[in-house]
Amino acid sequence: MLKLIRNGDVYAPHPLGKKDLLLVDGRIGFIGEKIERPEGFVEIEEIDAEGKIVVPGFIDSHVHIMGGGGEGSYKTRTPELKLTDATLGGVTTLVGVIGTDGTTRTMASLVAKARGLEEEGITCYAHTGSYQVPVKTLTGTIEDDLILIDRIIGAGEIAIADHRSSQPTVEELAKIASAARIGGMLSGKAGIVNVHVGDSFDHLDVIEKVVETTDIPIKQFYPTHINRNPHLFEAGIAYAKKGGYVDFTTSSIPKFFEEGEVKCSAALKRMLDQGVDGSLITFTSDGQASLPDFNDQGEFLGLQLGKVTTLYPEVRDAILQEDVAIEDAVRVITENPAAILKLTQKGQIKEGKDADLVLLDSETLEIDTVISLGQVMVKNGEAVVKGTFE
Repeated sequence: MLKLIRNGDVYAPHPLGKKDLLLVDGRIGFIGEKIERPEGFVEIEEIDAEGKIVVPGFIDSHVHIMGGGGEGSYKTRTPELKLTDATLGGVTTLVGVIGTDGTTRTMASLVAKARGLEEEGITCYAHTGSYQVPVKTLTGTIEDDLILIDRIIGAGEIAIADHRSSQPTVEELAKIASAARIGGMLSGKAGIVNVHVGDSFDHLDVIEKVVETTDIPIKQFYPTHINRNPHLFEAGIAYAKKGGYVDFTTSSIPKFFEEGEVKCSAALKRMLDQGVDGSLITFTSDGQASLPDFNDQGEFLGLQLGKVTTLYPEVRDAILQEDVAIEDAVRVITENPAAILKLTQKGQIKEGKDADLVLLDSETLEIDTVISLGQVMVKNGEAVVKGTFE
């Protein structure tokens, strides 16, 4: 079935003004001022986007799709992601990761879960490995995973500056980055190294030492949780000014903000005001991750659960509360992650790209309709397609 979206105010994410969009076989077939409905037997579903802003489907590139955590023992293992956990938040593309638990959460299960989500209607990729070094891969090496497994696009999340990490050395991290870079080059993928950055005052030092002492470029790394405390955030500004990517985590709890975590919407505004190149900044949710709380001795106190649905509200707050331009805010969950991860069919509203779209109410900016690969997943804010076990 063809779909014709009429009269939407299109942000691609740069503003295009009022446009009609014709969706053909899961792709954006044509964009025009006024697309005439073809005559004949062709069936076309029309969607009236009057009073709506049309933006690309959201990309959440750091999600524990098969669950995560376990820092409080077996009973604290977090549940798997459900389809509507993503689609109700406007997310049409995910990248799955393994975190602290690289033993009972395996790469085979991660790839299987990614394929399951794709069967249910959204796009899903994965990174190979977990917090641990040496990296626990699917095939035996990072290069082989990237070259031979279509869903695997990078390595990580490798943990640094955290009492839960394997304390990787400069040499170890350099070898991981080199393997990911070569695997990416040979497979046409990003080969990015996704890096979990903890609370330690070591900050991004080990990454910067790799860049200083080897030929590996700074953009081979994709560090996340940069907004987790004030001193890491300031280090992140300096890092971004050197040309490095910075990713902010939207899932949080009030206690973390009380302890100094920087709200993502405010973090975006502050970085842009500091002169950081906006194309280097992304938001991710850390969905389905545990949000553990530890005391000063590293002893576990409790945890809550990260949610993919926290991703877009921070973008909305950046627009409404921080006065960030719509296109600058939306790009951190569309165009920017697509470019960083070499997801060439994603992140933009452009003829030939995948028909992943979100329709927002033009006044409230609330999510109204979500379309993934041409299929309506959410309508009037309600899920019309649910996962297999929902």
